[in-house]
Amino acid sequence: MSEIFVLVEHRQGKVRDITYEMLGAADKLAAQHGAALTAVLLGKGVHPFAEELATRAPKVLVVEDENLENFNSALYQQALSSLLSKHRPPLTLIGHTAFGMDLAPTLSVEIGFPLVTDCIDLSFEGNQLKAVRSIYGGKVNAKVSLKESQAYLATLRPGVFGPKMPADTKGGIVVEPSPLQGA
Repeated sequence: MSEIFVLVEHRQGKVRDITYEMLGAADKLAAQHGAALTAVLLGKGVHPFAEELATRAPKVLVVEDENLENFNSALYQQALSSLLSKHRPPLTLIGHTAFGMDLAPTLSVEIGFPLVTDCIDLSFEGNQLKAVRSIYGGKVNAKVSLKESQAYLATLRPGVFGPKMPADTKGGIVVEPSPLQGA
């Protein structure tokens, strides 16, 4: 089964709200696309985050590495690129924050996946991703179609999507080996 990846954003010992909003949006997209929802957590000492996220996502993919202790776009890109090559998710969601705006464009160029930014809605029509973006200072909403691709990247605007709430059951936590050895 294919997976929709949500890149977990955390800072100063907390998972940022945009992560829960992306999990909510991804949950609906996963159901629509017949895919599974996977939270992708990069960092150092992030096991408590993984435990909490497992109540909101069926699977939490963790890459633990001392080089990922603080956000570094180049290192996050290297780790995420490796995961995307290995797992081949049809869609990866990243927050439209300073973190995501630094990471998403260069990741898109490296792996060759189309990128749509600052989305306020997403849907699949067949295997093609459609997005709604607010333009002209919020005066116009534009529905855009991305070129057909095996996979897509999208950044989601904070505060637009409802958060995915915790469930009574816990998903699985999978620890991936770090591709950053020697970085």
